[in-house]
Amino acid sequence: MDFKELQQKIDHARTLTDELPPLPYTDFKALIKARSEDQRSYITYIDEDDNRTEVSYADFCKQVKDCARFLQGRGLRQGDRVATISHNHWHTNIQYFASWLLGLVVVPINLGEDDERIAYILENGDVELAFIRTEYRERFRNILDTYKDKLKNIEWIVCEGEVDNFTKEDGALNLPEDPLTESEALIVFTSGTTGAPKAVMLSQRNLLEDARSISNWHGIDENTRMMCVLPIHHVNGTVVTLITPFYAGGSTVLNKRFRTSRYFELIAAENVHIVSMVPTLLQYLNSYYEDRERPEIPTLRHVICGAGPLTVKVAETFEEQLGVPIIHGYGLSETTCYSCFVPTDIDEEEHKKWRSDYGYPSIGVPVPANEMAIHDEDGNALEENERGEIVIRGVNVMIKYYNNKEANEKTFKNGWFRSGDEGFYIKDDDGRPYFFITGRLKELIIRGGVNLAPLEIDEVINKAPGVKAGIAVGFENDWYGEEVGAFVQLEEGAAEDKEAILNYCREKLPFSKAPKVVVFGDDIPVTSTGKYQRRKVTHHFEEWKEVQFRED
Repeated sequence: MDFKELQQKIDHARTLTDELPPLPYTDFKALIKARSEDQRSYITYIDEDDNRTEVSYADFCKQVKDCARFLQGRGLRQGDRVATISHNHWHTNIQYFASWLLGLVVVPINLGEDDERIAYILENGDVELAFIRTEYRERFRNILDTYKDKLKNIEWIVCEGEVDNFTKEDGALNLPEDPLTESEALIVFTSGTTGAPKAVMLSQRNLLEDARSISNWHGIDENTRMMCVLPIHHVNGTVVTLITPFYAGGSTVLNKRFRTSRYFELIAAENVHIVSMVPTLLQYLNSYYEDRERPEIPTLRHVICGAGPLTVKVAETFEEQLGVPIIHGYGLSETTCYSCFVPTDIDEEEHKKWRSDYGYPSIGVPVPANEMAIHDEDGNALEENERGEIVIRGVNVMIKYYNNKEANEKTFKNGWFRSGDEGFYIKDDDGRPYFFITGRLKELIIRGGVNLAPLEIDEVINKAPGVKAGIAVGFENDWYGEEVGAFVQLEEGAAEDKEAILNYCREKLPFSKAPKVVVFGDDIPVTSTGKYQRRKVTHHFEEWKEVQFRED
């Protein structure tokens, strides 16, 4: 595929059949200008010791401009790359907005990555300046020393204390004259399970279009208070609970990290209306409040949940035990964040139907920023209830993978963004397509030439006796290519009864899909955004490589 043909396919994937009205803010310059005199609260930061810092829109915007002067004074101009190396902190949010004010590109760093992977991201993201919080100074000194030949162009900046201590800079702030709508804004390196990560390049329009869809879908306005408990190095934490309330004129509570025991208490104390979460955190809360009463939370409308596999069991337990509705959704870094949600305006009976009646909780209906479909391998659209690849086209689709022609050719092969996720859709009485995800195509377990969706098996494993959490794992097997195993975390006090779990699964699943082996572990490995890392536990099943499992 030549460059012109590839660009045409990418452009097609970034369009929408039904045109949207113009954005009320063309870029972050216009948005920041609109909020600069607002004295209302924008962001409240809460650390691990419950220290609370509240910042108004006006003060936040002033510090954003000061930080932009600092960056401008260092010689950075539109298109240059800035890395942020930090835990959740309101200072980091200032660095994001200051960069976007100038048309710079933010490259967030996930501190959970190993040093080699971080060095790769800094090098391949073409980073020129890095903001580093003081507590990570020694680690990054070692990274810079170890990989000095690759990272020699980075200027190391340590962020200490209040933002004012290092952002004050004399002189005028010279902003780009032209709109920055299509300017690159964010490069997110995907947390792939194998191989080098891919660099997802998002524009300012991507971020603002997704924020518009999210705010309109959930009724987020100037009176809405949100809470962020997810890492802001990922698009979910950044787009849903930092950019969206800023776009809508609401407010947000940024937690340094998620704390199960303080979760509902903080919601009550801060009068929070909506929180964005991942299934892993729902499971933590399910377990913690199994024998406790949660505090009263009169303001909480619902939680948004996505970015990882949600099972029917976890969803039912959370909603029924804790009495909080889940608005399930789906999206990827490549589509900025969310591409679909379960509607918020359906009644309780309808909500439960889409949560529980089809084997998987529905990920919902496409948001206005994009269209969705199910395609076969050749890019042909499939009908209702037929399984294939989830594909997306719209104004929230990324610009491209940065510096990765091969990945772009594969991903945009048919003029839609190919998610790599398997799914199907079912229409409601009004003809709206409700989508479902059944698993990652590359995670499909191929047993004897037959594709098995791990999420379908997860649902059964998680209902087996004594299981707190479990995942299906495809492990190498000489007889079938791959065989099915179960990696299980037990409930407290439960016995390690492998046969009970295997027998339960065999009652619920055909032999081909049922796990043949159970391995127990203390924790199921997940990414920082809650996605299962099945490949990280396959080595536990190596002793069964040569075993032929037969139905009794």
